[in-house]
Amino acid sequence: MARDAHPTPLDSADVILSDLDGVVYRGAAPIPHAVTALNAARETKTVGFLTNNASRLAADVAEQLTTMGLDVDADDVVTSPQATLLLLSRVVEPGTSLLVVGGPGLTTVLQGAGYRLVRTADEHPDAVVQGFSPHVSWNDLAEAAYALASGIPWVATNLDTSLPLERGLAPGNGALVAAVRAVINREPLAAGKPETALFDAARERFPGSRWLFIGDQVDTDIRGACRSEMSSALVLTGISRPQDVFAAPSDARPDFILRDLRGLALPYPSTRLARNDQFLTSTVANAVVAAEGRRVRLVAPGNEPMNIIRATAALVWEHAAAYDNLKLDTELHDAIAMALD
Repeated sequence: MARDAHPTPLDSADVILSDLDGVVYRGAAPIPHAVTALNAARETKTVGFLTNNASRLAADVAEQLTTMGLDVDADDVVTSPQATLLLLSRVVEPGTSLLVVGGPGLTTVLQGAGYRLVRTADEHPDAVVQGFSPHVSWNDLAEAAYALASGIPWVATNLDTSLPLERGLAPGNGALVAAVRAVINREPLAAGKPETALFDAARERFPGSRWLFIGDQVDTDIRGACRSEMSSALVLTGISRPQDVFAAPSDARPDFILRDLRGLALPYPSTRLARNDQFLTSTVANAVVAAEGRRVRLVAPGNEPMNIIRATAALVWEHAAAYDNLKLDTELHDAIAMALD
């Protein structure tokens, strides 16, 4: 089949759902090509935005995206606090009291749903809700631990341990949840990726028949899409690197691997796997990678560097040995690194 005959990732869905941090922007800075690609996608597809970040309102997120050049309003954004309402409805009665660790992005949503918010364990809350805010303090975490000692429900907006910002990775809500977990020795319910509540909320907001979710982390974004039975695309503009893709377990493997969001509209070549007594070979377009035993080598680089990464991922996933037990040759390592330059 000619390369131009291959469908694009956009062809696989009628609804495109995009993560934000690491996909559209990093901190306050837009990621190159993201805005142009998503605006183009909106010409033919429904496009929505999902975020685990609970520190801001959907309207604030939409305003940021608009200043970057996207035509977005608040209804186009689904936040983890909105998904948290789905979980709360299962564990507490409407209008009950909640001790909240987090900022206005979380408290405004909860108050709007009729919950009564308290700030100390002495006020005997019916549940604790924990979300990210850059202003969360030790005292906030301590009050949560005090309240949770009584065994009341605990709901976290998300469990992302890191947050990608302009200067690098910073502690995310999962890191703050871990501090409380270490004290009370139990797990919260979680609304955000990789759990399904955020995806369920997105399905309700953006009805369709085929959803494609775009993320930058295999362990949260891609695993969550898999759990929610959505197809997925991983962009290598955020946290996960090619080695994370190679090592991904079967429930966290993307359908598409993209250098950046320009790849949404580019033909995506199929993968051909072949095995004989000695070799396992993976071919994507004219890029070829082969394994002999546990040694993996580059046979042909082809003319599209990303196809080397795609071919290697498919080979590793097919190989009987785990990625950590395989040895990638230096030439292959170098070609993978150059694909991201």
